Parts: sequence; structure tokens; C-alpha cells
Amino acid sequence: MQNKLNKLSWAVAIAAATFAGQAHAGGYQINEQSVSGQGYGHAGRSSNVNDATIVFGNPAGMSFLDRAQVTAGGTYLNVNSRIRNTQSSASIDANAVDPNVPPGMAQVPLGPIGGTNEGDMVPGTLIPFAFYAQPLNERLAFGFGVYAPFGSKTEYEDTFEGRNFGNYTELRVISAQPTLSYRINDQWSVGAGITYNRVDGELATKIPGVLLGRPGGPDGEVRVEGDDEALGYNLGVIFQPVPETTLGLTYRSKVSYTLEGRSSASGGAEALIPNQDASLELTTPETVNFSITQQMSDRLKLMFGASWARWSRFEEIRIDGSVSPGPITQETQNYSNAWAFALGGEYQLMPQLALRAGVTIDRTPTSDEFRSVRIPSDDRRVFSLGAGWSPTEDMTLDFAYSYLTERSTRVDRDRNLGPTELHYSADYKNEAHGFGAQLTYRF
Repeated sequence: MQNKLNKLSWAVAIAAATFAGQAHAGGYQINEQSVSGQGYGHAGRSSNVNDATIVFGNPAGMSFLDRAQVTAGGTYLNVNSRIRNTQSSASIDANAVDPNVPPGMAQVPLGPIGGTNEGDMVPGTLIPFAFYAQPLNERLAFGFGVYAPFGSKTEYEDTFEGRNFGNYTELRVISAQPTLSYRINDQWSVGAGITYNRVDGELATKIPGVLLGRPGGPDGEVRVEGDDEALGYNLGVIFQPVPETTLGLTYRSKVSYTLEGRSSASGGAEALIPNQDASLELTTPETVNFSITQQMSDRLKLMFGASWARWSRFEEIRIDGSVSPGPITQETQNYSNAWAFALGGEYQLMPQLALRAGVTIDRTPTSDEFRSVRIPSDDRRVFSLGAGWSPTEDMTLDFAYSYLTERSTRVDRDRNLGPTELHYSADYKNEAHGFGAQLTYRF
């Protein structure tokens, strides 16, 4: 069994590293670690114990499981975006044209930047996960999970009008988490886990031909990639004052990385930004989740959850090189701490079939002033439906569908490249469909 579990964990890790992408949570956070939880909008993430995905939701919950079980599955995300009302332009310091004009006194317009705005920049994405939970005795339980807590990908077409502000962005974080849970008494349980995290990142930005000595000519490109590994931890507690009421609280720590890799220029951009070693400091935020599960009757239970993420740690994307005197890339982000709230329910229609529904309100950490084409998101509403079918006592199949819609938002950015000033603005409207399936088998 242990050998099979190891093979399953590594298979999921490789798949998650390949496919992790745009997500159902604010910023670049990913919520897809449980399809049973997806069905009720993750409202009971820290308090509702359904299966081994509680290893992520709240490690304290493992001690409520009556036997060993493994849960594996994934959610496929299909993201659609519309880009409208675009404006773009370029100008150059008049001093670069006429040395008699003092630097910074005036800008000479170079005209609009041509391009397209197709909006199909987030590829269809499968986000897999796998968890195992094993009671060791009446009070102590062990668990292990492999999942993607953070990730994002935007890949614009080559002719994207805002390509000089970021035409390719990919971030993948994969976590492996061993966890212990201890049930103090009938009311209290605690849990803790260590997370081993690996991050891979890649950013690309087009450099306009005018800066490369060919006005109106093809763009160059600067592409930076790097990776790192780091440790984190999570803590959880469950309090059950009466059998019908369960309260859960989970804390996941920040994780600090220094991504080290290489900056490579092409298409003539190497004359402006030479190829060199590069590094990027990145800290993923700590998060807190509280939820309550209330058993209303033998068949119905309702759940409420609130989550907080310390996104204020994400102030900028700054990539430093080993050769360039200044940063290769410096993009202000200025994220703010953000809350999300969820309400959901589960109805046991028959012993073998449970029906679920939920709604989530997710506030964006981005700001109107610094929102970028790399993550052009805003406040989100997510509506979810799900079902759990148990053909036998040992096996459960869970399915879920979620529809995510974002408030229409605007990207409005300026960028200085030497004497050249670039501008791009556009209205974005994003929506996504999530289709999830998972299998739980109990031993």
C-alpha cells in the first residue's frame, strides 16, 4: 500500500507541476484541493470532514476519520476573457530627438501601438491533487497530501496590444505535506503539518522595435525563468461543543522563495538587456480559514466559511540580474489583504447520494492603480453544485461544477523604457467554468 501511495503522490506532483494555472481564488491562489468541498463552495473547508482532503482543509480533522482512506482527483478549469475599449500609445523624450530640449521637459508622440486583443490568454487547465489519511489509534492520525496551493498562467497571442507589459506569465507551486492530528477529547482536536514547496516561474515581455533601432519593426523579447524550494507549515484546530456543531480554524504559513535562473533576450533585445543570471524574491501569503458546520437534521447540514490572506506581502515583481545595473523587470503590484466568504449546504437525498450547493464571494487583492495584464482580476462570485455517490461503503465518487464570474475591471498601465514611454489600457471581463471529479477509497 505504501509503495502504491508513493507512486500516486509523485504522479500527482508531476501532473500538478505541468498543469497548475489560473485559479478560483484571489490573486494567484488556488482553491482546487477538494472536489467534495468544491460542491458546497468550500464553505466548510476547516470544519466539514468528508474524506482525506481534510489533510489540506484542516489537519485536525483527520482524527475524525474512522479508517484509512485515499482521495485523488482534479478540477478542469476553462477560463474565458473579453478585452474591450483598448488604448495604447508610445512617446519618446524630446531630448532624444532634439538635444537642445532639456531631458524630461516634453514627450514626442510616436503614435499608437498596433496589435490584437483576443482575450484567449488562459489555457484550459487541469489541477490534480491526492491525499492519504490513516488513523494510528483512537486519538492519533497521520496524513499526507500533494497539491497545488498557488499558480497562474497567462499566455497572450504574439500580436497582443499590451505585449510590452507582459505577454507570458507562469507560476507553479507544488506542495507535499506530511501531517499529524491528535484528538484531545470528544470536543477538541488539533493538527499540524510541514509543507515542502517547490516553485517554478517564467515571465516574458516584448521590447518595442523602436528601442532596438528599428521604428515600426518587429519586437524583441526578454524571457526570465527560475525556481526554488522552501519549507512552510500549517496548523489546525477543531472544536465540537455539541455533536451537531463543528467549528474549525486553519492557519497556513507564508513561504519565502528566492527564484534563481536565467534571463534570455532575443530578437535584438539582447543589445538592450544582455543575457545573464537572474533572481526574484517571492513570498506567498499566509492564510487563515474559519468555518462552521451545523447539522440541521439527519439529512441536511449547512456550512459557512471565511478566509483571509495576507496579500500585502506581494508589493512588486522585481527581477535583478547579474550584469544589468538596474532591475531587469520591476512591476509594482501593491496587493492588499483580502477576504473571501462562502455559504453552502449538503443534503443526503438517500444513503448512497448526497447533493451539494454553495456560493462564494472572493474579494480581489489587486488595485485599480496597479492591476496588470499578467493577473487582470477583480472581485469574484462563484456558484457551485456537486454530488457524492457511494456505490459501496468503501468507495465514494464526487463530482462538482462551478461557475465563476468577475466584476468588469480595467487595466491602465504606463511603463518607461529608457527615453520611451509606453501606455496600455483596456477593460477586462473574466469568467470560468470548473468541472471536478474525485475518487475516495476506504480501507
